[in-house]
Amino acid sequence: MMEVKNVGVIGAGQMGAGISQVCAGIGKKIILCDIKQEFVDNGLKTINRNLERSVTKERIVQEDMDETLANIQTTLELGDLSECDIIIEAIVENVDIKKNLFQNLGKSCKDDAILASNTSSIPIGILAEASGRPELVVGMHFMNPVPIMKLVEVIRAKSTSDSTFDTTFKLAEDLNKVPVLVNDFPGFVSNRILLPMLNEAMFCVMEGVAEPEAVDTVMKLGMSHPMGPLTLADFIGLDTCLAIMEVLHRDLNDDKYRPCPLLIEMVNDGKLGKKSGEGFYKY
Repeated sequence: MMEVKNVGVIGAGQMGAGISQVCAGIGKKIILCDIKQEFVDNGLKTINRNLERSVTKERIVQEDMDETLANIQTTLELGDLSECDIIIEAIVENVDIKKNLFQNLGKSCKDDAILASNTSSIPIGILAEASGRPELVVGMHFMNPVPIMKLVEVIRAKSTSDSTFDTTFKLAEDLNKVPVLVNDFPGFVSNRILLPMLNEAMFCVMEGVAEPEAVDTVMKLGMSHPMGPLTLADFIGLDTCLAIMEVLHRDLNDDKYRPCPLLIEMVNDGKLGKKSGEGFYKY
C-alpha cells in the first residue's frame, strides 16, 4: 500500500474543488488542473467560499483555512501532475472524453501513480483499459457537496490491484469519509438507485400527475427525504442526470432506465438546474 502525499485533481468544478479542499485540509499537496484559467480560478473561489463559511461557523479557525489554501496549486498542464501519487479525475460525465484523458494519463504519470475516477456511472473497467495500466485504476465516487457528505463509493474493477484498492480506501478513511466497496457495474449503487427515482419524478411532472412542488413535498413529508427529487436533480445538474440515465439505459440494456423525454427536452433547452439559473425551479 502506497503512502499518498501528492494528489492531482483534474476538473475544477463543484466536485473537483470539493475533493481538492478535503485533501488539502488533511495536509496533502494538491495540484488542481483544468483546461482554462477561468475554470481553475472559479474552483479556487469555491474553495475559498466554503472555507470562509466554515470559519464563520467556527468549524475551523483562520489558520486551518490558510494552511488548506497553501496546500493547493493550480495548473492548465497535465504534465504538471507527473509526480502525483494519485490523480482523481472529476471532469464531464462523457465516456469518450474520460477515456481519452485516462489514455493520456497512462502515458504521462509516474509508473506507480494511481488513476482514480469520480465518475457517477461509467464502468471503471472501460477507463482502466484505456489507461494502459488497468491494475492502477479505481473508482473513487464522492458525494456532493464533498466537504459535507461522508460517503465515498470505492469501485473495484476486475483489473484493480489489491494495493491500488487498499491505498484508495485508506485515503478515503484519512479524509474522514466512510468508504464502501462497490463492484464495477454501471451507476454503482448510489446512482443505480437514486437516478431512476429522480427520472420517475420527472415522468410524474411530464404526465401531469403533479407539479414539481407537489412531487417534492410528497417525497419530503411522506418519505422523510431531506430534499425533494426535483430540487435534488436541479442541484446535481440536469445534464449530469441525463448523462447517468443514458449510461444506465445503454449499458444495462433495460428500458426501465429510459431517460424521461422532459429531461432530454430541458437539457436541450439549456435548462440545466441551479448552475444555469433554471431547471424545475428558477434560481
